[in-house]
Amino acid sequence: MSTEVQEVEKAVEKKSEPLFSKKNRKLLSDPLNDSNPITVQVLGICSALAITVQLQQAVIMSLSVLFVMIGGNVIVSLLRNAIPDRIRIIVQLVVIAALVIIVNEVLKAFLPDISEKLSVFVGLIITNCIIMGRLEAFALGNKPGPSFLDAIGNAMGYAWILLAVSIVRELFGSGAISFPGMGQVKFLPEGWFIANGGLYENNNLMILPPMALVVVGVIIWIQRARNTKLIEEN
Repeated sequence: MSTEVQEVEKAVEKKSEPLFSKKNRKLLSDPLNDSNPITVQVLGICSALAITVQLQQAVIMSLSVLFVMIGGNVIVSLLRNAIPDRIRIIVQLVVIAALVIIVNEVLKAFLPDISEKLSVFVGLIITNCIIMGRLEAFALGNKPGPSFLDAIGNAMGYAWILLAVSIVRELFGSGAISFPGMGQVKFLPEGWFIANGGLYENNNLMILPPMALVVVGVIIWIQRARNTKLIEEN
């Protein structure tokens, strides 16, 4: 009887746990550093290499992933008790695909230029390992509230890497940063450039895809230097 009472007490305690409890707040904070989906789990890195040549592309991609991840996590969490185990992957893909179609159509309607630049990478959100991983590992076993927080945390962890990489690449590659709705804003005075008698010249190598991997590698190195528990033991 004592064991049954303990199980009931645990179930009641879990049921009454506040949405922003210490445990749930970690769902928001951990993906920003200790469990970052790109630099720690090395997931979803393709978009970090492909679309971070401009900040505005990284912003739109980050917002798209945020929408899809929140919608996917919450919907799958709501349906978790009704999804047969044998077809759970198919259901998850259908949910994600429907959300991605919405994102793609909205971009085509309101941001056609950016939609054209992002090209197939918006569609590839369907196969983004971060989203599929969170649906499988978290949303299927948790309530909508924590699933919502988990989606925000992982999407923001994904987003800050994309934004950091795109700022470095675009600033040093073209001497300007493109903000959504504002176009490119130059940050370096014209007198700094070699053509105008200065000592600086834009490094066109920065806008090539391999440099995205280099920048991500530098971020990983800095992250592990500051947090040694992320270093794997041989």
